[in-house]
Amino acid sequence: MRIEIAELPSLRKHRENGLDLRRTVLVGLDLTDPDDDSLLRTSLDGALFLGCTLRPETQRRAHAAGALLFPAVPGLPYEVYRSRLYTPDELFEGFDASRPESYAITPDARIYQHTQEQGHPPDPLHALAERLHDHGISEALDEVLTGMPVAVMGGHALTRDSEGYRGAVELGVQLGQAGFTVLTGGGPGAMEAVPLGVRLADKSGVDDALAVLASAPRFASGRSVDPAEIGRWLAAGLAVDLPTGDRPRTIGIPTWFYGHEPPNPFCELHAKYFENSVREEGLLTVATGGIIYTPGSAGTVQEVFQDYTQNHYGSVGPAAPMVFLGERFWTEEVPAAPLVRKLAKGRPAEQWILVTDDAAEAVAFLNSYGSVE
Repeated sequence: MRIEIAELPSLRKHRENGLDLRRTVLVGLDLTDPDDDSLLRTSLDGALFLGCTLRPETQRRAHAAGALLFPAVPGLPYEVYRSRLYTPDELFEGFDASRPESYAITPDARIYQHTQEQGHPPDPLHALAERLHDHGISEALDEVLTGMPVAVMGGHALTRDSEGYRGAVELGVQLGQAGFTVLTGGGPGAMEAVPLGVRLADKSGVDDALAVLASAPRFASGRSVDPAEIGRWLAAGLAVDLPTGDRPRTIGIPTWFYGHEPPNPFCELHAKYFENSVREEGLLTVATGGIIYTPGSAGTVQEVFQDYTQNHYGSVGPAAPMVFLGERFWTEEVPAAPLVRKLAKGRPAEQWILVTDDAAEAVAFLNSYGSVE
């Protein structure tokens, strides 16, 4: 088991306790102060120095002692060796709601612009930097998840003034009241509505929240959207007055591959990735308490069958609930549910498939799985 240390006080305490640094991961530490030399005078076999700054003689000694040193990568708008998830404040730093165009200077927008300049796939240096970043995000996500998180999937095109959006908010309220940690794709539409509901104390706050969001009801989709359009959408979300106090966690898992759809401000944390395939697989895998599918398009359908494949083969553990919320949509308009049921016939996954129009029934179904597990 590796121990990760990303702050000098933690390293000093580690060494004061008489522990060496074998198989320890040191992240982003400035170790150029000669007074810190004694911290590294110990066994370093298998130690990883990720983006740390060391004096030349200290580097040579660390190499000789069996450590591996990965240097910082200059000129990037993101931390390669990231060891924590993003907060909305961090992603939207510099945004001024009175100047919607200021979204363009936020870290979220600048990182997306950087990926566009690199192209897809990026050159080997930038590809390696992105993979290292994404690995760190996965590690950080694992650290914050407890219990059996539930994911909600759905389309990004759901407008804030639609009945579907209100329904997704009310679903979030019920999931929050049931105490679930709720995961979504982190973007607009249903991915925004559900965490908004989780953050609200009860349904009494829904009308007020939707009234604030009415100033920017639609997200202008498309890879060439004016940053000011995104800024107006974001400003309306940031203006919603959310209750304070302890609430279940809401974690978005978005990607800069779809960076023209920025993360929503209602998720407490964002595990934002560069590689969409890593993000998709990770989101489905960590939702060990089950997944609710609200109506969506091709991306949601892809997630349905990727999720069912995990359940079919038991590749990541026991089959978890698959809830299709919207019976007519999932059985007639996009008939994914009947096919999933047919594939699950006679398998352990069969008992954990529900098709319903009732959000309360969906939440109760997820609760029943948790009580069995």
